[in-house]
Amino acid sequence: MKFDALTQREHMLQFRAQRNEVLASNIANADTPGYKARDITFSSALRAFGGDDLKLAGSSDMHLDTQSGPNPMSTRDALKYRIPMQPALDGNTVETDVEQAAFAENALMYRASLAFIDSQIRTIKFAIKGGD
Repeated sequence: MKFDALTQREHMLQFRAQRNEVLASNIANADTPGYKARDITFSSALRAFGGDDLKLAGSSDMHLDTQSGPNPMSTRDALKYRIPMQPALDGNTVETDVEQAAFAENALMYRASLAFIDSQIRTIKFAIKGGD
């Protein structure tokens, strides 16, 4: 049995994990001349997943779309260059403070998604086993 809510959370975790990799790469290359900082926004990842015409469908107006679309992380369209507030003379566009703040925020969102999945799994287990 496939739970659509868990599948959606899986895609969110994939997005957060990929964004962490991109942000970590930016931080690691903060001193590399000519390195261009990149980032993935949720809206661009959503567009890459379903396009601008992302619509819900179902057999009833009360149902959500249960079709799993393409993997949102399989496209490179969501990865964009970050525009720096003050570029370095060597062409590097990494702003360490901005990258660290974005990394910390994204890590927090990743942990929140994990906590939500854990809560959903506990609820499903409780429903299957019944009360103790």
